[in-house]
Order: sequence, then C-alpha cells, then structure tokens
Amino acid sequence: MTFTKPRRSLPHCASLRTRLCFTSTLLGVLAVQAGTAHTAFAAPLSAQTPAASVSGATVSPASTARAKPATAAKPMDAEAIGPDPTAIKRPSNTPIPASGVPRLPSAGFATMDFSPMTPSETKKSAHQVELDALLPTEGPSALLPPGLDALRDSDLNDPYYVPTAGSGHLVQAITPMREWLRQRGFVFSLSYKGEAMGLISGGLKKGMSYVHEVTLQGIFDLQKMAGLKGWSVHTLVMERAGKALQNGRVGEYYVALQEVYSLSGNVAAHLVDFYAEKKMMNNRLDLTFGRMSLTHVFATSPLLCSFMVTCSAPVGLKQNAAMSVYPKATWGGRLRFRPTRDTAVQVGAYSVSALTDNPSGWAWGAEDATGLALPIEFTWQPFLTRNHLPGHYVIGYSHDTTRYADKIGSVYPKKLANTLPGTRSAPADMMWVEADQMMYRLGGRNMMAGGYLMAGYVHTTPRVANISDEAYGGFSMVGVIPTRVTDRFGVLYSWYHVSNRRRLSQQLAEDAGLPLGPSIHGVQRNSHIIEAYYAIDAFPGILIQPEFQYMIHPGETHRIPNATMAGLKLIANL
Repeated sequence: MTFTKPRRSLPHCASLRTRLCFTSTLLGVLAVQAGTAHTAFAAPLSAQTPAASVSGATVSPASTARAKPATAAKPMDAEAIGPDPTAIKRPSNTPIPASGVPRLPSAGFATMDFSPMTPSETKKSAHQVELDALLPTEGPSALLPPGLDALRDSDLNDPYYVPTAGSGHLVQAITPMREWLRQRGFVFSLSYKGEAMGLISGGLKKGMSYVHEVTLQGIFDLQKMAGLKGWSVHTLVMERAGKALQNGRVGEYYVALQEVYSLSGNVAAHLVDFYAEKKMMNNRLDLTFGRMSLTHVFATSPLLCSFMVTCSAPVGLKQNAAMSVYPKATWGGRLRFRPTRDTAVQVGAYSVSALTDNPSGWAWGAEDATGLALPIEFTWQPFLTRNHLPGHYVIGYSHDTTRYADKIGSVYPKKLANTLPGTRSAPADMMWVEADQMMYRLGGRNMMAGGYLMAGYVHTTPRVANISDEAYGGFSMVGVIPTRVTDRFGVLYSWYHVSNRRRLSQQLAEDAGLPLGPSIHGVQRNSHIIEAYYAIDAFPGILIQPEFQYMIHPGETHRIPNATMAGLKLIANL
C-alpha cells in the first residue's frame, strides 16, 4: 500500500521553522542534491502555481493604489517531484535489475540477518525484507520541510545492507538449481573470506598474518514447505582458522584489527545461528527466537560491517559478554516493529555467558549462564530531498543483570583487591548512539547506491568494562572512480578509552611494584585507529578489498610505537 503525504499549507510551513537543530544544517548541505545542482530536471516545479507578477508602473505616494503583492508559490514537495534521473540511472556494470531495486542480499552476504526468501521488489510476501508500519503516518519526519522530506512507503521495502561478498554468485551454472530450491522454500550460500594483514612499521614485531572463514548459511521457508504462514528457520555454520596479528605483532589485546579472529577458536564447524523467525500481523511484527548473536541486529549496521575493526559492532560493546558478539551465539529472542513509516523499535532478551564459553557453538549444556541481557533500540529512518537520501539515527540501551567483579581488581591480586575501599560487584549497562546519512545518490534507487557520512558513540559501566567509551566517525562513498559506481571507498576513525577502574588497578599495582601481566605494557589510557579500504566489485561473486590501518598507542599505552598495517581481504560467494 502506498501512502501519499498531504501538501502543507503556508501557515503550517511557517510553524515548522523551529525544527530540530540538525535540520537546517542538512538542508543547506543537501540543497544541491535537492535540485540546485540538477536544474535540468526541475520541470515538475512548473506545474505549481506561479507567483503573481508585480506591476512596473510608478505609483504615487499619495495614491491609494498599491502594487499587488506577489502570491507565494507552493513549497517544493520532494516526495511529489521524485528523484533526479541522473542519480538513479542504472550503471552498465551493476547486477541491480532494471527496476532499480536490488534482489540482494541473499543468504550469507553479510553477518546481518536481512536474508529475504523473495526479491525485495516482491510485494505482499510473508517474508518481506522490511516490515510495514503499524500506523500509516510519519513520525519525526513530519517535522521536516516538504522540500527536505521525501519519505515514501515504497522506500521502506528496500533492505539496508552492504553486499560484502560482492554482487552475484561465482558459479553461475547452478543458478537454475538455486531458483528451483528457492521456489520450494530453501535458499543457501557458501562463502569464503580471507584476510591477510602485515605490520609495516611500529608495533612489536613486523610480519604477516592470515585468517579465513568458510561460511555455510541456509534458510528454510516453512510456509512453502509445511504451510506455516510467516515462519522460517535460519541456520549458519562456519569454519575459522588462522592467527590474527593484533596480539603478537602489534601488542593490542582489546581491539581486533582483523574481522576474522579467533573468538570461536580453530574449529571445523562452529554453529553460529539456529533460530526461528515469525512474521505476524500482515508483516507488521517480526519475532525471532533460538540460538543467535545479539550483534546481528543491535548496535550495528552494514556500513560498520564493511570495516574490519567495527564488524559486527563497535569494539566498546564487543568487549562485553552481554552483547554475544558474532559469531558467539546464545539463547535469546527479539521482537521488532515499526510504529510509523519512518521509525523502528526492537527489544530483546538474551542469556548471558562468558564470550569464551562453548567455543564450538554446539555444546549448549556447557554454557554457564550468568544473567540476562535486555536490549532496546529505537531507529529513525528519514528519506531526504528529491533523491530520497536515507538516514539511520539510532539510540540503544542494554542492561545485563550479571554481577561482574570490579575492574579495580583486574591486575591487583584478588586478596589485596578485596581490601580496597569502594570495591563492589555491579551489573553492566551499555548505551549507544549511532547515525549515518546518505549525502548523495549515484547509480540506483537502493539504500547503498550513494555516499554516507557516519558517526557514533558507545558507553559501558566503567566498573565492569575494559573499554568504557568509544567514539567513531567517517564516510563510505561510491563512484570515486566514475566508471566503478559499485565499488566502495571508506575511511573510519575510532577512539577507545580504557575504563578508569581498570586504569586505577594498574596504577595501584605499578606503585606497589607488582607485575601488570604479560599482555600489558604499562598503565593503559586510550588508543586511536584510522582504517581505510577500497572494495572492488571485481566480478560476480568476488570482492577484493585492499586495507590500510594506522594505530596510535597500541596496547593503549605510550610504550609501543604507533603501528602501520596494510593488507588484503578477499571474499568469494558460491
């Protein structure tokens, strides 16, 4: 169903001048995209009521006649005008269909759970990618001027993703078999991801490191298989091997510099996902429950997951057991819905256990549950200007009922730490604010056809965390090379702050002449990382991504030289 936004009257427009503070900034920056830079496509404006002309005759001051005031034209309506044809023109080297809406992602293309059983443009499907709104109205977007707000109901069906395995499939010969299986309720993906990184300068020891993962993902459509409307089952098994360079070569133990690292151990078949999904209320409510990673859907985004360091969530959150970071799975459930067309809410409840518990993913009875994680997240998703530039503004919070030991004793001997004043165990609270906004559209209608600015901040209870604060900011762009509009170039800066309780423990131990441990090279304070990549959509099913990283204060101390790293990521999707 498509909803048409009513035109605003002039008095209403005047009352809306007190917008959110960022609106004026976005309006100025995005005005070029709205029409200034594309005057050749301003024809639809001619259909609006023109301003009345003013008489050129001279009017005597004594005369009672007055020039007729100009009648203001109707305000530009970004939704009615539609996007600039040059911005949505389908590039010659893209697998996106002529409709402009991608059939991707398919299973296994990312660590996100956006894995549709049907193409994105298929309407009224029980397994639609995006949910329909509970109310056929706008939320915060209604406060935006008509010339800036271009929210369309049809935009919500477009998934928000990065095709991290390249566009399409490597083995095209089995496409008919894939389609035959999909029509009968099963889709699958087999992908390989390899990361080779080398320390060029700084750190502890120069050299190369190689890690890889092989992932098999399958989705079963129980509606087609057994007539269970809206039900599906998701499974994911992976093999990981190798040794990342951050520990032995760089001297870093908090931040994983390679996405594929050894959290799951070198196992042949690590079970990541095994959960059921139910779409209810005519695609207005989505319920998932079973074995899953919390960071599949909370505190993450496809843009973050295109970077090595921040996939699948900011490091400041991945340090906490309550987040069950991918590929660590736990028992849990999540409910997601859209109150209005431009907002989304999701809440969940997940069992908490140590990140090192059950490294194979199969030994469910071996996990020692310590508490319950209760996350909630709100998202505002506007579409701005005539080119429908999507944005995602997220605020989230999670409470972990587990009582953790005070980090004041993380280095100090336990018997002595218990005697320190103010020492106590505490639960963990986490909050995150994340935002990204497309600034220009290039090469299609989908959410990833354009360049984004992005930023975020996360905070965790200092008493229970190693990294209590993190802030990041950067950009992700397409079309840097004019003929390569499906390639993506990204740069991200991240700052990490060590918990004051962790730092105090180290200071007390150092003052007492006690060792800090083999992995700590001094009292830890903060570190910074700059990451840059260029993802080359080489050909169907192959993505080649050169990587560069520069880390300031490895190990969060000033005792290890700043590290310069470079490498290559290769992803192949069967």
